[in-house]
Amino acid sequence: MVLLSLTASHRELDLDALERLSTGSGSVGRVAVGSCGPVQGAVVISTCNRFELYLDVDAPLQGDAVRHTTRHVAALVAAGSGVSEEVAADSFTVRTGPEVTSHLFTVAAGLDSMVVGEREIAGQVKRALSEARTDGTTSKTLELLFQTASRTSKRVGTRTELGAAGRSVVSLGLDLAGRDVVPGSAGRDVPGGRADQDGSWRGVRTVLIGTGSYAGASVAALRARGCDDVRVYSRSGRAEAFAAGHDVVAAPDLVEALADADLVVSCSGARGRRPSGGVADGQAEASLEYVLDAAAVVRSRERAAAAAGDEPEPRPLVVLDLALHRDVDPRVADVEGVLLYDLGTLKAHAPATAADVVDRARRIVDDAAAGFEETRLGRAADAAVVALFDAAEVEVRREVDAAVDRLTTELAARGGTPDEADVDAIARDVRRRVHAALHGEIVAVRAEALARARAEEAAVVAGAEELVEGAERTGRR
Repeated sequence: MVLLSLTASHRELDLDALERLSTGSGSVGRVAVGSCGPVQGAVVISTCNRFELYLDVDAPLQGDAVRHTTRHVAALVAAGSGVSEEVAADSFTVRTGPEVTSHLFTVAAGLDSMVVGEREIAGQVKRALSEARTDGTTSKTLELLFQTASRTSKRVGTRTELGAAGRSVVSLGLDLAGRDVVPGSAGRDVPGGRADQDGSWRGVRTVLIGTGSYAGASVAALRARGCDDVRVYSRSGRAEAFAAGHDVVAAPDLVEALADADLVVSCSGARGRRPSGGVADGQAEASLEYVLDAAAVVRSRERAAAAAGDEPEPRPLVVLDLALHRDVDPRVADVEGVLLYDLGTLKAHAPATAADVVDRARRIVDDAAAGFEETRLGRAADAAVVALFDAAEVEVRREVDAAVDRLTTELAARGGTPDEADVDAIARDVRRRVHAALHGEIVAVRAEALARARAEEAAVVAGAEELVEGAERTGRR
């Protein structure tokens, strides 16, 4: 078995390209396991700034299975997203073997995030594994990989300052929005606003679009800032249940809710769910409507202006779009009195992190990745050690039987027979002696098995890289 990952994130792609690539990502792991023979397991991480597939591949030494799997999965992504197979294949960074482990642990720890050290990714990694379990696409190796990644993330959070910084995409977005919706902050006063004038979020009327994990994180972050007026809207009909579970108010009509809102936080991700039946190439974007379009915002602004009466202008509306597959029509930014912050804006404002803190976190990640590889490759060594113990038990039984026979002969001459205690004592002595003599052999056999496992995996990785590089050279001719 070889670990294989195909990853794309904000580091390699602009967010528009990442958005297109990850459309329809929900089914790619299940389809890969069901349609590609070498793939024994798959876990997919799809967030606001990354799309990554982790695969457990039954790969022969020449690496053909790795090449085949890479091409097959890229084709599945292309079919699900509407991009060409060439674009899909070129968009991913392909990793094999120990590089997969190191990358996932880095991601789970928040070290590869748009906001370095953010903790939301830890929950997203856990949910990715949980969803794979639900789909029946995990494997023993992937279970161990992702569980160890989560433990490593927790270790980074408790042993470095990253865990105490409260960093997240949500918190960064609210920090930016706060400059414009919270009077007395770094921004400006809000005409006609109801927020306190001391920089508090109390009184800031917020409309939340979406009911997923980001929505829950947004409610928590708003509450932490003192925001006490949150309404939630969901066009899928889940607003009532979400509102009841989070002590907020459900908004049945979006335009009406927007009319007196100061802030909109949109994180439904509904545009990332492709309609059943698929779409033709090049039509993926056109087929998916925005959750919040410019026309709805214009109507809400007209209502706000009417409610403002003789005031010179209605208060501004800040729209924070946290969805990778934009919930909000970019043309909303052209509506007078509206400020739109999307993930591109957040990326540009992501804060720096102290180099020494990051270095400490990376050392934790590196140690954990090395330990995982030793454990994973050690399975082959464990099999060799078990075989030694099996052989030792055969030798123990042979020597015990011989010793019991000798004792039986000796006691028979005096009219006696060995009892159970005699046999147990012989067995203990023989087993202790045989196992003590076995120690050196176990160390040698385990080291040999580990070296062989590393060499075999390195051959797969090297073979796969050579095949991929060869294909790239052919494509450039």
